[in-house]
Amino acid sequence: MARFAKALGHPVRLAILQMLANQTCCYHGDMSEILPVAKSTLSQHLNELKDAGLIQGTFTPPTVKYCINNQNWALVKKMFEALFTELDNEECC
Repeated sequence: MARFAKALGHPVRLAILQMLANQTCCYHGDMSEILPVAKSTLSQHLNELKDAGLIQGTFTPPTVKYCINNQNWALVKKMFEALFTELDNEECC
């Protein structure tokens, strides 16, 4: 859960996930044309999301195809829902 939280903890990575979630299929193209960051910075954020298992990418020259990893995303939602439910049920001393 901490690994997922770390990956979700940056505004650019959240923007990437929101962009991919709004696609009807996997995204082909240069995200740096849409997101206001340098290509090298974007690459680092994409790698962080891929390493956490939140997205998946396929390199097919000259483009890369990115998609949300639906299986892991379902796991993330379940983990955070459980945490928030526990926190809602906690009583203060």
